[in-house]
Amino acid sequence: MGINNLFTAGGVVMWPLFGFSVLAVALIFERIRFWVRINNRQSSVIRDVLKLYRLDNVVGAIDKLRKNADLPLARIFLAALELEEPNPEEFRLALESEAQAEIPLLKRFQNIFETIIGLAPLLGLLGTVLGLIASFASLDIGDVGGTKTAGVTAGISEALVSTATGLVVAIFTLLFANSFRGLYVRQIALIQEYGGQLELLYRRRYERGERSYASTR
Repeated sequence: MGINNLFTAGGVVMWPLFGFSVLAVALIFERIRFWVRINNRQSSVIRDVLKLYRLDNVVGAIDKLRKNADLPLARIFLAALELEEPNPEEFRLALESEAQAEIPLLKRFQNIFETIIGLAPLLGLLGTVLGLIASFASLDIGDVGGTKTAGVTAGISEALVSTATGLVVAIFTLLFANSFRGLYVRQIALIQEYGGQLELLYRRRYERGERSYASTR
C-alpha cells in the first residue's frame, strides 16, 4: 500500500499522526546528537580536569572547562570553581544549584515525547471509531453484496489502518524516549560521582589553607 493510499485508507486522523511522527523523528535526531556529543567527550574532559585540579593547576582546570562549556558537567564545575574564595559549604551549594539548572536541558523534550506516546494511540482509536461509524452508516441489510458493500469495507479499512498507525507512532517514540530516560539517569549518577570527587578535592585544599584561587577574569 502506497503512502497516498495509506492516508486515504486511514482517514482524517492520519494527518495529526503524520505530524506527530515528523515531530518525534526531528526531536529524536536532536536528542541523539546531544547524547552522542556528551558521551563521546564529557568523561575524558572531566577526568582531565580532576587530574589538573589534583596537581593544583586550578588555572589549567578552569581553562579546559571553559573550552568545553557546551558540556553539562563542565558548566557545573565552572559554577563552583569560578567563585571567589568560597568556603566548602558555598562550593557544594554552587555545584548543587548548577546541577539543578542542568536538569531541564538533560530532560528536554521528555514531556513532548510523553504527549505523543499518549495521544497517538488515542488518535488511532478515534480513527477506529470514525471508521466503524462510516461502516455502519454505509450498511444496508437489504443490499448485502450490492453497491454499498464498498463503503463498509472502506470504513473497516480506515478503522484498522488508523489504529495500526497510532500504535506504530507510539511504540517508535516510546522506544527512544525510554532510551533517553536511561541516559538521563546515567548522567545524573555521573554528576553526583564527579561532583563529589571535586568537592572532596576542594575540601582538602581548603583545610590545608591553600587559598590560591584562579581569577575568573
